[in-house]
Amino acid sequence: MPEAKPAEAVSLECALSHLAADGLVALPTETVWGLAARAQSVAAVGRLRAFKGRHDDQPISVLIDQPQTLESLGFALGPTARAVIDAFWPGPLTVILPGSAESPFAAGIAGPTGAVGFRCSDHPLCGMFVRSALERGLGPVTATSFNHRGETPVRSRAEALLLAGAQGAEHVRCLDPGPDDALGEAPSTVLDLSGETPSVLRLGAIGEAALALVLDRIEGVGSKR
Repeated sequence: MPEAKPAEAVSLECALSHLAADGLVALPTETVWGLAARAQSVAAVGRLRAFKGRHDDQPISVLIDQPQTLESLGFALGPTARAVIDAFWPGPLTVILPGSAESPFAAGIAGPTGAVGFRCSDHPLCGMFVRSALERGLGPVTATSFNHRGETPVRSRAEALLLAGAQGAEHVRCLDPGPDDALGEAPSTVLDLSGETPSVLRLGAIGEAALALVLDRIEGVGSKR
């Protein structure tokens, strides 16, 4: 079997055009490389699941540009959500919020209860890509890592280009990071605010002590730490 050839990196404009055609875009974040698809497109989410090898019952988190976008999508922010978002966004924190029956996303983005995980990256190029997608009416994009299920997430431009050029990646384009490769922080911390009590599902770049300082300021709020 011939050796895989690295893909060519594409400009921001080309990446956005590919996204608009329901393609997948690999891009750097403050942690590892992510894989963006239009979160409101059934075709795009289906392509992402096929590439990743994800099961249909595994929810997919979403990248947004600012907290106000959450409200425009119909996700209300209670005092706990506002406190942690003010403290840690933009940055490596994924916040899971309760959803409604009228989900604005394609099937498979939300979990079984309708809850959706959101992240707001502080990587400059990632932030520009997400803002540009929203400005063009392409909607929010997915925030899943760029890798096949069970494999290590991509951490560099060279790795991203190699995976984008491999067999089965025909729908993937790799955004040229220029000097802004993935920043290599620990994975995002995942905080579930969809239930009655905040629950830390994964500790990552934001540690337990930092979260506790914010959560403990809110009267009557605890977390399963």
